[in-house]
Amino acid sequence: MSTTLASDSLPASGYPMRQWVFEDSAGRYDIDLGDSHIQAGTTSQLRMPDNLELSYGMDRGTPQLIELIAQRYQGDADHIVVTHGAQEALYLLYCTLLRPGDRVLAFRPGWGQASEAPRRLGCQVQIADLRDDFSIDLAALSEIASPGFRLITVNSPGNPTGRRIRERELEMILSLAHRSDAYVIADEEYVLDLSRSIAIDRQRVISVSSLSKMAGLPGLRIGWMYGAPDIVTQCAKYKHLTSVSNSVLCESMAASVLADWPLWARKYEGLTQDGLRQLKQFVLGHETSLRLILPEGTPFAWVHLKTGESSLGFARRVLQQGVLVMPGETLGAPGGFRITFAREPDVLAEGLSRIGQVLRGRS
Repeated sequence: MSTTLASDSLPASGYPMRQWVFEDSAGRYDIDLGDSHIQAGTTSQLRMPDNLELSYGMDRGTPQLIELIAQRYQGDADHIVVTHGAQEALYLLYCTLLRPGDRVLAFRPGWGQASEAPRRLGCQVQIADLRDDFSIDLAALSEIASPGFRLITVNSPGNPTGRRIRERELEMILSLAHRSDAYVIADEEYVLDLSRSIAIDRQRVISVSSLSKMAGLPGLRIGWMYGAPDIVTQCAKYKHLTSVSNSVLCESMAASVLADWPLWARKYEGLTQDGLRQLKQFVLGHETSLRLILPEGTPFAWVHLKTGESSLGFARRVLQQGVLVMPGETLGAPGGFRITFAREPDVLAEGLSRIGQVLRGRS
């Protein structure tokens, strides 16, 4: 796809992911290859605290959890605010940094909040469509590299593309931000080594991450932001208007995860490596119908659909077989789908087998 700019929300088709996941698909599948996290964990894998006082806790997060997050960045605790998932961290940043009329740049395909939330705040949202290989069109980006942007949101490795932003692309984005005196939000949900975050030593770049994706614990709703102390402090103040604070129970369990992070990281790497081998083999067996974009560190991959069928139509037929995948219409990229392969081998094998039945049924 060519790079274009438009003042609209991210999904090109107007088909919301919320509708697909929580309405159209609810209760209709027993194999989830659609959600973008590894196989979901259970409470039996977590250390439950004894006799924990269920107070409000702290608006920025418990000191223990903050310190553990700061260690992952090899940074200081005053750069951290813990949030109700990465989603709240992003929303707090939008509400804190943006005012009506501000110019915001987002990329498509991508997570819809990057454009929808600023648009609802009255901002002028410009969207750069990625190329067919999901690279950034630097020539097109340079055409809009004029002063005036307030915020640029980047996601690397990207959802749903699975692709990392290249160094030259990042340099262009940071240069554009510098000329505009803009902020950059770096959605780094799929970065294992946050000591290499692009937010480190950059005053106007803020990193957002969580335990939802790589730890497979979206139900804990524990996320965070890492940025300049003055920015994250403003966000902590705004948080009093949203969730006030996080669950101290969830924060305690999250601290136990981060205390054992090397163990959880090995689990992530194991599931993604084994699952990707299975997926590659599957796509190779259906190469007339599917084309795989190799992921670069994510638990999911993007698959182009070569049959001519809409990705939403295909996802609906797959759903009839009890398998959830994420149609491209929900992410601004009709013509393909996101499939998560970081599942237990038998679960993934069964899910792929059912998708294969759908593909063979069409041929």
